[in-house]
Amino acid sequence: MLDFGCGPGSYSIAAAEVVGEVGKVYAVDIHPLAIERVQQRALKKGLKNIEAIRTDCETGLPNNSIDLILMFDVFHQLKNPDRILEELARILKPNAYLALDDHHMKDAEILSKVTSRGLFKLFARKKLIYLFLKSQS
Repeated sequence: MLDFGCGPGSYSIAAAEVVGEVGKVYAVDIHPLAIERVQQRALKKGLKNIEAIRTDCETGLPNNSIDLILMFDVFHQLKNPDRILEELARILKPNAYLALDDHHMKDAEILSKVTSRGLFKLFARKKLIYLFLKSQS
Protein backbone atom coordinates (compact mmCIF):
# COMPACT_ATOMS: atom_id res chain seq x y z
CA MET A 1 0.00 0.00 0.00
CA LEU A 2 1.03 3.60 -0.47
CA ASP A 3 0.37 6.58 1.81
CA PHE A 4 0.59 9.68 -0.41
CA GLY A 5 1.32 12.83 1.58
CA CYS A 6 2.23 10.74 4.60
CA GLY A 7 3.46 13.56 6.83
CA PRO A 8 5.00 12.09 9.99
CA GLY A 9 3.68 8.66 9.01
CA SER A 10 0.83 7.97 11.41
CA TYR A 11 -1.12 5.95 8.82
CA SER A 12 2.03 4.49 7.26
CA ILE A 13 3.33 3.11 10.56
CA ALA A 14 -0.07 1.68 11.51
CA ALA A 15 -0.42 0.06 8.09
CA ALA A 16 3.08 -1.42 8.29
CA GLU A 17 2.17 -3.01 11.61
CA VAL A 18 -1.05 -4.44 10.14
CA VAL A 19 0.41 -5.91 6.94
CA GLY A 20 3.37 -7.38 8.80
CA GLU A 21 6.22 -9.16 7.04
CA VAL A 22 4.06 -10.22 4.09
CA GLY A 23 3.21 -6.65 3.06
CA LYS A 24 5.00 -3.48 2.08
CA VAL A 25 4.10 0.14 2.81
CA TYR A 26 5.41 3.11 0.87
CA ALA A 27 5.29 6.44 2.71
CA VAL A 28 5.41 9.28 0.18
CA ASP A 29 5.88 12.97 0.92
CA ILE A 30 7.53 16.02 -0.61
CA HIS A 31 8.96 17.29 2.67
CA PRO A 32 12.36 15.93 3.77
CA LEU A 33 11.46 16.29 7.45
CA ALA A 34 8.36 14.12 6.96
CA ILE A 35 10.46 11.43 5.30
CA GLU A 36 13.04 11.61 8.07
CA ARG A 37 10.33 11.32 10.73
CA VAL A 38 8.76 8.26 9.08
CA GLN A 39 12.16 6.58 8.85
CA GLN A 40 12.91 7.32 12.51
CA ARG A 41 9.55 5.99 13.66
CA ALA A 42 9.90 2.81 11.57
CA LEU A 43 13.41 2.22 12.92
CA LYS A 44 12.27 2.77 16.51
CA LYS A 45 9.46 0.22 16.06
CA GLY A 46 11.70 -2.23 14.19
CA LEU A 47 9.56 -2.11 11.03
CA LYS A 48 11.42 -3.33 7.98
CA ASN A 49 8.42 -3.34 5.64
CA ILE A 50 8.11 0.43 5.21
CA GLU A 51 9.93 2.51 2.62
CA ALA A 52 9.88 6.30 2.57
CA ILE A 53 9.94 8.04 -0.82
CA ARG A 54 10.55 11.76 -1.17
CA THR A 55 8.76 13.09 -4.25
CA ASP A 56 6.12 15.55 -5.38
CA CYS A 57 4.74 13.09 -7.96
CA GLU A 58 6.73 10.26 -9.58
CA THR A 59 7.16 7.37 -7.18
CA GLY A 60 9.49 5.20 -9.23
CA LEU A 61 7.30 2.19 -8.44
CA PRO A 62 6.37 -0.36 -11.13
CA ASN A 63 3.09 -0.18 -13.03
CA ASN A 64 0.18 -2.01 -11.37
CA SER A 65 2.10 -2.73 -8.18
CA ILE A 66 0.02 -1.18 -5.37
CA ASP A 67 -3.11 -2.67 -3.75
CA LEU A 68 -4.31 0.44 -1.93
CA ILE A 69 -3.47 4.15 -1.88
CA LEU A 70 -4.34 6.44 1.01
CA MET A 71 -4.54 10.17 0.39
CA PHE A 72 -5.80 11.84 3.54
CA ASP A 73 -6.04 15.61 3.96
CA VAL A 74 -3.55 16.42 1.21
CA PHE A 75 -5.49 16.62 -2.08
CA HIS A 76 -6.30 20.32 -1.63
CA GLN A 77 -2.57 21.13 -1.41
CA LEU A 78 -1.50 19.47 -4.65
CA LYS A 79 -0.02 21.84 -7.22
CA ASN A 80 -0.69 19.46 -10.10
CA PRO A 81 -3.45 17.05 -9.07
CA ASP A 82 -3.99 15.71 -12.61
CA ARG A 83 -0.36 14.62 -12.93
CA ILE A 84 -0.42 13.02 -9.50
CA LEU A 85 -3.67 11.18 -10.21
CA GLU A 86 -2.07 9.83 -13.41
CA GLU A 87 0.90 8.53 -11.39
CA LEU A 88 -1.38 6.98 -8.78
CA ALA A 89 -3.49 5.29 -11.47
CA ARG A 90 -0.31 4.00 -13.12
CA ILE A 91 0.99 2.27 -9.99
CA LEU A 92 -2.37 1.03 -8.70
CA LYS A 93 -3.32 -2.54 -9.58
CA PRO A 94 -6.47 -3.12 -11.63
CA ASN A 95 -9.58 -3.10 -9.44
CA ALA A 96 -7.62 -1.52 -6.59
CA TYR A 97 -8.65 1.51 -4.54
CA LEU A 98 -7.69 5.08 -3.87
CA ALA A 99 -9.04 6.03 -0.42
CA LEU A 100 -9.34 9.80 -0.21
CA ASP A 101 -10.50 12.25 2.44
CA ASP A 102 -9.99 16.00 2.38
CA HIS A 103 -12.13 18.13 4.66
CA HIS A 104 -10.78 21.30 3.02
CA MET A 105 -12.75 20.59 -0.18
CA LYS A 106 -16.43 20.30 -0.99
CA ASP A 107 -17.75 16.87 -1.98
CA ALA A 108 -18.60 17.94 -5.53
CA GLU A 109 -15.09 19.32 -6.05
CA ILE A 110 -13.45 16.09 -4.87
CA LEU A 111 -15.69 13.97 -7.08
CA SER A 112 -15.17 16.17 -10.11
CA LYS A 113 -11.38 16.41 -9.82
CA VAL A 114 -10.81 12.71 -9.17
CA THR A 115 -13.22 11.31 -11.77
CA SER A 116 -13.11 13.91 -14.59
CA ARG A 117 -10.24 12.31 -16.54
CA GLY A 118 -11.62 8.79 -16.36
CA LEU A 119 -8.75 7.38 -14.32
CA PHE A 120 -10.96 6.64 -11.31
CA LYS A 121 -14.64 6.08 -10.65
CA LEU A 122 -16.45 6.41 -7.37
CA PHE A 123 -16.97 3.04 -5.73
CA ALA A 124 -18.33 4.03 -2.31
CA ARG A 125 -18.26 6.61 0.39
CA LYS A 126 -17.67 5.38 3.92
CA LYS A 127 -18.36 8.24 6.33
CA LEU A 128 -15.80 10.89 5.30
CA ILE A 129 -13.67 8.63 3.10
CA TYR A 130 -14.24 8.24 -0.61
CA LEU A 131 -13.22 4.97 -2.18
CA PHE A 132 -12.35 5.36 -5.84
CA LEU A 133 -11.82 2.32 -8.01
CA LYS A 134 -9.14 2.46 -10.67
CA SER A 135 -10.89 2.57 -14.03
CA GLN A 136 -10.07 -0.15 -16.51
CA SER A 137 -7.92 1.07 -19.40
